[in-house]
Amino acid sequence: MRAAVLGASGYTGGELLRLIALHPELELVYATSREYAGYPIHYVHPGLRPFYRGVRFEKLELSRALEADVVFSALPPGVGVRIVAELYEHGVQVVDLSPDYRLKDPELYRRLYGFEHPYPDLLERAVYGLPEAFRDRLRGARLIAVPGCNATAVILAALPLVRWELVDGLLVADVKASSSEAGSKPRRADHHPEREGSLRPYSPEGHRHAFEVEQALSMATGREVKVSVVPHAVPAVRGVLASVHAVLRDGAGPQDVARAYAEAYAGEPFVNLVAGGRYPDAKNVVGSNYAEVGYAVELRVGRVTGFAAIDNLVKGAAGQALQAFNVSRGLPEDAGLKVPPLRP
Repeated sequence: MRAAVLGASGYTGGELLRLIALHPELELVYATSREYAGYPIHYVHPGLRPFYRGVRFEKLELSRALEADVVFSALPPGVGVRIVAELYEHGVQVVDLSPDYRLKDPELYRRLYGFEHPYPDLLERAVYGLPEAFRDRLRGARLIAVPGCNATAVILAALPLVRWELVDGLLVADVKASSSEAGSKPRRADHHPEREGSLRPYSPEGHRHAFEVEQALSMATGREVKVSVVPHAVPAVRGVLASVHAVLRDGAGPQDVARAYAEAYAGEPFVNLVAGGRYPDAKNVVGSNYAEVGYAVELRVGRVTGFAAIDNLVKGAAGQALQAFNVSRGLPEDAGLKVPPLRP
């Protein structure tokens, strides 16, 4: 199948190109970049030179994108909302890695992202691209909204707790976020030299990813779930670690928690459940589409914590996009994603 990548010169776009090069059913036919149009792909992504010799970035044009069977859009929030809709209306499958189609409530786009969503009808048709929670809905999907990296980690950490009704009340998610989350053109505060040696929270009064997490967990469980997300900037280039804290419901104990996580992720190709005194570590998944998930129970105070560690650019973005695409097309779920983590 012919694949196009919009916004291919950024970090996420580069990871999409890397994984598409490994995918047995995909051939890159079009890669766009506003800044680097006309330059060879290896000018921006030197490591991809052996895979894309002679292939150049091009300007974004609808007619060129329409030549693809599937378009992966890694454009910034609000930038690709119209072309995604046009591609969808022309019958092209779109896998959108921006937040433009993740939320069902159009009012939230004005409130959180500063624009009036022009296609509220498409918000209902878009399928949230987290296979571990919505695999059945993804089959045959033509518009896939890939979850954000922080949201992915929080949902994976919390899903067993809420699906098996083991907790009461508010979930509080503490998220450690690496600098590559800010993209290849970060604000000064997000630039890695500014973050090195720094450990600080951001958006602690209410992070916009909380709405995405609440929506996904509520859809997956059929009841309202409330979540508070507090991210922290940490001096790592890649990786996300989510620690989701909650109060155990009366009568629930460690065995119930262990059973919930084991049943939730049994057979999941990209979730490694860690237990027995070990806990998730983003270093164990860097460069891969795998997630490490674990849990801890403090009976003295009735607290349970779910943990999830992912690579923000792979399982949190490009890898998850390929995984969701594979499910939608009935392909092996790990096609193009058989890449082991890098360590050290």
